[in-house]
Amino acid sequence: MTIVPSSIPDVLIFEPHIHSDDRGFFMETYREKDFRRVTNCTRPFVQDNHSRSVRNVLRGLHYQVRQPQGKLVRVILGEVFDVAVDLRRSSPTFGKWVGVTLSADNRLQMWIPEGFAHGFLVTSEAAEVVYKATDYYAAEHERTLRWNDPAVGIDWPLTMPPTLAAKDAAGTALAGLESFE
Repeated sequence: MTIVPSSIPDVLIFEPHIHSDDRGFFMETYREKDFRRVTNCTRPFVQDNHSRSVRNVLRGLHYQVRQPQGKLVRVILGEVFDVAVDLRRSSPTFGKWVGVTLSADNRLQMWIPEGFAHGFLVTSEAAEVVYKATDYYAAEHERTLRWNDPAVGIDWPLTMPPTLAAKDAAGTALAGLESFE
């Protein structure tokens, strides 16, 4: 697996080595010892999630103030624009974002450490996103950063207004957000 740094040093892009022939392909999507070496994450993955969404659905930007989750994200059908926003106030990249196109075709994965908000926009007809998480989902601790907060300035590849869940439409601006130290 090749590791590609992003503009935020703790967010990494994993490019798998793909072994293809006339039968199809094989790739490793996770190898614990290599993952731990490059991320310095010592927490185990405890939950796998799988979502399906249609074109123009924007999910996020979600995070948990307690039981924060690190996420290893990939797409197994379609394509999304995947985004991580640094919510660690002591970080030099606080409030900055990184976005990457993840697709079933490019097979890239994005590592989003704890302390980041995460979201994605579906740019294909439909998309299925799967990700591993380092802690359990806890609705009572979930918060939402406003997807279009001008203080963050995410350049979403939108062609029309996105389809949002009520909690995502009502997200909080960065200035008033519960964040991490």
